[in-house]
Amino acid sequence: MTNLLKTTAILVCCLCFSLTGKAQQDGTQDRAFWVETLTRIADPVLTNLSNNTLKKNMPYESLSKDRSDFSHLEAVGRLVCGIAPWLELGPDNTPEGQLRDKYIKLTVKGLKNAVNPESPDYLVFGKPYQPLVDAAFLAQGLLRAPKQLWGNLDPQAKEWMITELKRSRGIKPWENNWLLFASTVEAALLEFTGECDMDRLTYGVKKFRDEWYKGDALYGDGPAFHMDYYNSFVIHPMLTDVLLIMKKHNLEGADFAETQLPRHTRYAEQLERFISPEGTFPVVGRSIVYRFGAFHALAQASLMHILPERVKPAQVRCGMTAVIRNVMKSPKNFDANGWLRVGFTGEQIDMSESYINTGSVYLCAVGLLPLGLPATDEFWSAPYTEWTNLRAWNGESDVKADHALK
Repeated sequence: MTNLLKTTAILVCCLCFSLTGKAQQDGTQDRAFWVETLTRIADPVLTNLSNNTLKKNMPYESLSKDRSDFSHLEAVGRLVCGIAPWLELGPDNTPEGQLRDKYIKLTVKGLKNAVNPESPDYLVFGKPYQPLVDAAFLAQGLLRAPKQLWGNLDPQAKEWMITELKRSRGIKPWENNWLLFASTVEAALLEFTGECDMDRLTYGVKKFRDEWYKGDALYGDGPAFHMDYYNSFVIHPMLTDVLLIMKKHNLEGADFAETQLPRHTRYAEQLERFISPEGTFPVVGRSIVYRFGAFHALAQASLMHILPERVKPAQVRCGMTAVIRNVMKSPKNFDANGWLRVGFTGEQIDMSESYINTGSVYLCAVGLLPLGLPATDEFWSAPYTEWTNLRAWNGESDVKADHALK
């Protein structure tokens, strides 16, 4: 009877664990899961690009048949944008540090192939219109890893990269979030060459600053407001990064960063509250098949240490870990060769738009930016912490009222 009671108690504990979602993991285990997720996503892209076989081996899946020329740059730019902060930590003697060393070398070699005009994997940067988008994500990635990526490119590769980034100047952006793609490319050129097209750098910043702010940390995607995650996918992360480069170079208009950073912080607070007690989030708006890339702005706020005071880094880690586990639990997220499928959690191409293809969905990598924080950072070292919705639905009394940004 005693053994039966012990077994029953264990089963009850396991059942309580599955119902509450309270992980018994510490940050070390969470980090290992995030690294495993990132490297599984990255491996086919970077291995093939470094071997000049990306165009040969990468599949093409889309509701549209006319975007295959752009798919490879989409995969590369978006993946590099997400993996860059982790790579920037550099190699060390730990297993993770050795893994970083492997992926730094793969990425640096692959990027040289991507901009080498004689390479089988020479990517399209100048053909309207999509390459402007992914030149910008690649540029943002280079800004996030100035030592390990930009710094490790040889002089010839740097020259080719600058040529390709400048080639995207021939693409006129639409009057919406696309303006920030042009701004981001110019910010990278300013940082790495000391020169830029000042109009392309600042025009989008001025539009969002002067015309498109809707209130409580939300911008319109152009004049209109859209209920989607583009404030997170693009607007806050790129606006913040561009302004910080402008500030670093003492450019007129950089003082807007003093307004933008609190807005970014507030929007990160909202995103944290979007995570349900079960570790899900609202499936709403365009490009939802970018999966947990919907949390780009929250991930960046964590990386930059600009979370609001009442949002503890560990609660973001635990909430996002729950989200990533839910999104990635379906074996249908990947095809038989390890490439991401188009879907939200699995193979769900009908949830996508016509501009989405295999390369597009690698924007999920930007949800993993906090891997750029060392394992000793509070984000990873603090014990398990419940996120806001979990605490609220558990009836905990210390959950504070939510207030709009004034």
